[in-house]
Amino acid sequence: MTASIAPSATRAERVAAAAHRMRHHILNMGQAQGQGYVGQALGAADLLATVYRDQLRLRPEDPEWPERDRFLLSTGHYAIGLYAALAEAGVVPVEELETYGSDDSRLPMSGMATYTPGMEISGGSLGHGLTVAVGMALGLRLRGCGARVFNFLSDGELDEGSTWEAAMGAAHHRLGNLTAMVDINALQADGPTEGVLRTEPVADKWAAAGWFAQRVDGNDVPALLAAFDRAAERAAPEGVPSVILCDTRIGRGVRLLETREKAHFMRIEEHEWDICRRQLDEGAKA
Repeated sequence: MTASIAPSATRAERVAAAAHRMRHHILNMGQAQGQGYVGQALGAADLLATVYRDQLRLRPEDPEWPERDRFLLSTGHYAIGLYAALAEAGVVPVEELETYGSDDSRLPMSGMATYTPGMEISGGSLGHGLTVAVGMALGLRLRGCGARVFNFLSDGELDEGSTWEAAMGAAHHRLGNLTAMVDINALQADGPTEGVLRTEPVADKWAAAGWFAQRVDGNDVPALLAAFDRAAERAAPEGVPSVILCDTRIGRGVRLLETREKAHFMRIEEHEWDICRRQLDEGAKA
């Protein structure tokens, strides 16, 4: 592994500020339904902010721009987090977030490419995202296009055999234009990830499949920026796909939700939303 590249304070502060705003967007959208995958979105906000405010090459006014970088949300139930990122990037108006999950909204509770600008695939049935990402990355290279593909997966998704078939295919085809990000929050629908199907040592498995693998604190913005920098410095020039394994905390930034036992799909009472916002702002000042 190459030496760490220290991101500038301004760069890290810009991303962290975006992540904080995104967490407020997530709480606002969650309150509209009173429930949802709020915990996962809060946990992944730093990663999504890093990608959308620092990494992706896109044109907000033209989501179909052929030279754009592609971001594939394999975990469709994280859509509430991606909508917050799309609003920060200017692809979706912030005001439109109020329609989240409503009838005729472009922002359904599970991500669907046919509805939402900037949503590249309809995720949700886990195990498909990386396979599609491999095809996209290979197709872009065959076209001579320099666009990159970023695929967001969850640790629960590593239970799927198709994910590992795609991982081997990406290494075989030397797709240096592909970066996978795995949200490791240690929880899935059936319970703690470790108890459902053990995947550790997960970094070693990706490396054995031929990927440049890094594991970082997914709620540490400078660490995330440095990981993406290392991937660009080594993986892409060498024609090696890159994976960033991100340890995150469900409900990050909101103590009330971080300590909630049933956290995969949360029901949050009406009086708790203002508590969540207050705790989020207090944590940002600490």
